[in-house]
Amino acid sequence: MFLWLGEQLFGVYGPFRLFTSYLFLAGVGTALSALLTWWLLPHLWHLLPKDQGRAFAVGAAQSEGKPVGAGIIFIPIFIIAGILFVPLHPRYLETLGCMFLAMLVGFLDDRSGGWSEYRMGAVDLGISALAAMVMCQGQPFELWLPLLKSTVLVSPWIFVPVASVLLWLAINATNCTDGVDGLSGSLCGLAFIYLGGILYGIVGHRFIAQYLLVPHYADGAGWAILAFVMTGCLAGYLWHNANPSAVLMGDAGSRPLGLFLGMLVLACGNPFLIVVVAGVVLVNGATGLLKVALLRFFKIGIFKNIRYPLHDHVRHNRGWSNTQVLVRFILLQAVVTPILLVLILKIR
Repeated sequence: MFLWLGEQLFGVYGPFRLFTSYLFLAGVGTALSALLTWWLLPHLWHLLPKDQGRAFAVGAAQSEGKPVGAGIIFIPIFIIAGILFVPLHPRYLETLGCMFLAMLVGFLDDRSGGWSEYRMGAVDLGISALAAMVMCQGQPFELWLPLLKSTVLVSPWIFVPVASVLLWLAINATNCTDGVDGLSGSLCGLAFIYLGGILYGIVGHRFIAQYLLVPHYADGAGWAILAFVMTGCLAGYLWHNANPSAVLMGDAGSRPLGLFLGMLVLACGNPFLIVVVAGVVLVNGATGLLKVALLRFFKIGIFKNIRYPLHDHVRHNRGWSNTQVLVRFILLQAVVTPILLVLILKIR
């Protein structure tokens, strides 16, 4: 909306030209989202349901009774900021709608004390399929992949099922990672910063994209603004979620975060970037999903001596504190991402 306003008033009043700058919109949107989330959370979290603890989770008793479902507060802030600071393009608005739906489902799960695994899995898959259709808009989707110099046009009939699986995996891996104060929010925030940089400075920049032999996406800067605005929301949330936390994001926060993570990866045009920017999230959460699926459906028992999510294993078996888990996981992701990003770009 501000971009449109700047374009309309550009010649009338000079300072309005700032509203046509994507960097300005990203900076102001990030700061405003952070401040609003930081200020509103303490005023509204008394309205949230209380955490009931997690069965078999290490340190679950420390979270019992805390307000849970903070996503129902900071996701609407993100949606409003997205409408204000991002171009009014249908795909952006549809993305915000998918996130609202994921937030609503997550909050209903938080309030009820937990839906069944199969019910949540089916709902997540439905939302993922809807988000995948939003990303491709029923048209062939252009991807760039490791080891291939040329891009690949993928039919929507192939893209939607494959993208749905990726989005479903991102949702559930992020949800599983939400078990240590600040962990899920910090890892997602770091991923959004990297993805925002890729969307704005690589695939969103015509000359850099050409130099690196990746496709140029004209809407990359708009996606980057959304990524940075969400980072602002997470910064405001993490102020209150730092160990020891005063409020928890719950499924109302972790599920839309995972969905948005997957959608930003697809917006970058390379699904393998999920491993680059969120590898720790996948190892921490998604490997546990693999362990359960193999045992439950195929009677294959692997990783028997490893507790999942992995943050529970290192706390229970290695004696790591919550702070050690948080710092070490963030350091791993912060170091690994630039290395993998260089490889995935230059090895082509």
